[in-house]
Amino acid sequence: MSTQSAEYPIDRIATPCRDERLVVAPSFTEGTFDSHAVDCPFVFSRDGRQGMTYVGWDGVGYQTALAWNDAEHGWGPGQVVLARDASDPLRRYNAALTSIARDNDLWSAGELRDFDGWHYGTFHAYPAAGYEAGPASIGFVRSRDLLHWEQTGAVLDPRDGGAWERGGLYKSWLLEHEGLFYTFYNAKDRDQWPWTEQTGLAVSSDLTHWTRHDANPVLSVGGPGSFDERFASDPCVLRDGDFWIMFYFGLAEDGHAREGFATSRDLRTWVKSKEILLDVGPAGSIDSLHTHKPAVMSWNGRLEHYYCAVTHRDPVRLGGYAQREMRGITRATGAGTPPPNTDRSPA
Repeated sequence: MSTQSAEYPIDRIATPCRDERLVVAPSFTEGTFDSHAVDCPFVFSRDGRQGMTYVGWDGVGYQTALAWNDAEHGWGPGQVVLARDASDPLRRYNAALTSIARDNDLWSAGELRDFDGWHYGTFHAYPAAGYEAGPASIGFVRSRDLLHWEQTGAVLDPRDGGAWERGGLYKSWLLEHEGLFYTFYNAKDRDQWPWTEQTGLAVSSDLTHWTRHDANPVLSVGGPGSFDERFASDPCVLRDGDFWIMFYFGLAEDGHAREGFATSRDLRTWVKSKEILLDVGPAGSIDSLHTHKPAVMSWNGRLEHYYCAVTHRDPVRLGGYAQREMRGITRATGAGTPPPNTDRSPA
């Protein structure tokens, strides 16, 4: 379980320079996969190119797109690579790919890992049409080219977990370390609001048989008055020397989502920082409501922190649904690569 003490210096991972614009925005065009919102960025590199998967919502459910970045034009249009499938009981309405196993180093470009010619990823899917309708499960997929994905292995079902995750499973993060695969995942305790979201861990040696950690949730909500009093959600887990860093977002009683971080030496015991890493923006900014769902990499010598930014907007009516928020993806950056990690203890 997490505590509220940490000595890992926040200035190592600070990204104070915000783009203050969306790098990926919804289309607001009926019939497109991203008509209502885009969400859940995952950034990486492959063969020297900077890539991103992200989720689009069209009023029915989630589907996943792949985009590439180039220095001249920025992020290109997203191509759907993991679509919902009416013939599949898990992906009938949703297919939200949220991570692909990559280089674990925080200061790397996040090159995707190759396991016997395959890239492996995690996705979650809700069982009904609508916005995150019903208790979601987590599935696993693999691809050789990032364009065509097939399901593989087991499914993490909320009914098989503890009471804290019975309401459904959310965004997950997959990594491999020393011969074991780790899936960190966000979950809620009930399907109807109000609920609590916390972060758990499942471990596998073969990507098929998964064992939930017996001390789940490994990252729990904070105490009264904390920025993560209601949610401790959406892990992004990377390594900085002897430390593992979990970027995550918290939801406070004021209704705003903000980002924080926790540290670990062993991927199982996590210690929260007391500091907010990225706060919500001022009134009128693109992230005035929520700053959340982190995805972090190093690119061209500086840390890049992508996240989902949410603000109010004038309603747009699409398919009988009035979308009253702008939900898109933006970026914050750091000054540059810091010096080698110190030998500070997280406890």
